[in-house]
Amino acid sequence: MKRIGDMWWGVFFFLTLFLTMSIALSVGSTSISVQEVWGTLFGLVKTDPATSAIIWKIRFPRVCVAALVGGSLALAGAIYQSLLRNPLADPYILGISSGSAVGAVIAITSGWGVLLLQGWQIPIFSFLGAVLALACVLLLTRSRLQVQSLLLSGVVVNAFFAAILTFLLSMSQTELARIQFWLMGSFTLRDWDHVLFLLPVSFVGGFLLWLGSRELNIFLLGTLPATHLGVSVYRTRIILLVIASLITSIAVSVSGMIGFVGLVIPHFVRILIKTSDHRYLIPYSFLVGAIFLVGSDALTRVLFEPREIPVGVITACFGAPVFAILLHKTTQKMTGESS
Repeated sequence: MKRIGDMWWGVFFFLTLFLTMSIALSVGSTSISVQEVWGTLFGLVKTDPATSAIIWKIRFPRVCVAALVGGSLALAGAIYQSLLRNPLADPYILGISSGSAVGAVIAITSGWGVLLLQGWQIPIFSFLGAVLALACVLLLTRSRLQVQSLLLSGVVVNAFFAAILTFLLSMSQTELARIQFWLMGSFTLRDWDHVLFLLPVSFVGGFLLWLGSRELNIFLLGTLPATHLGVSVYRTRIILLVIASLITSIAVSVSGMIGFVGLVIPHFVRILIKTSDHRYLIPYSFLVGAIFLVGSDALTRVLFEPREIPVGVITACFGAPVFAILLHKTTQKMTGESS
């Protein structure tokens, strides 16, 4: 019965994502009814060329990109928290997103690899930046993956890459607008090319992470029991961390830095479905992350219409209080254990 209940949560999340995407497609500077939106997409109604272009060329790819980025960041957050056994682990807080953004900005400002990589220079540099940031965090913690050491390491790494971003901003006035995109996070002018770029990475990476559900569930018992049960702890941890970093870097290369999605969503899913079984946690985190970021992006278009605000503002408004609560509870728990 418990397994059937967990599966029904998947149906609920999928239907909620469909509803959220429907609303996001209908709102904006030009209001379009939900019936007209889906009628146009499925060819059931005839609409004027302007409305059809708004739906097909502007809103639908933007909503799809928001869903894929939100799912990817939430998925990466769930993996970081499980592998590092830390409730505060998150691509943004640990500096992974910052490192990824620095890699992307270096590719933009330097032009390195333009001829050789043929359009892949930003994602590749973004991935290298994410891996470098992750390596810095793990090196600073010296394998002591406690809350304080991870947070302090994340602060240091974030500050370091923020300094690099500031330097790049001051040195490249011609690319200032493009660099600002990475700092704020946005889905403006995202098109079908970005969807096709994100789709295989998100789903293939997510599937590979889901295949590691058994190992992730065993990790919940601790490192020593996992080793006794035949899990290669070090190798598995590195492989899954690299896959999660790859997913994060690709998402950042398309959307810029969007914080707190990977922190908040996995906790919300655990509380809602009342399980830490990664067979459900991984796909459900992806779905809820997609719902959250599609809804957040819709809010950016309607709150101060006709102006748009960065989507990172919305996610921070939700995520910062949750982070403060988690930090307080985790600190209290560790204080109680030490006493």
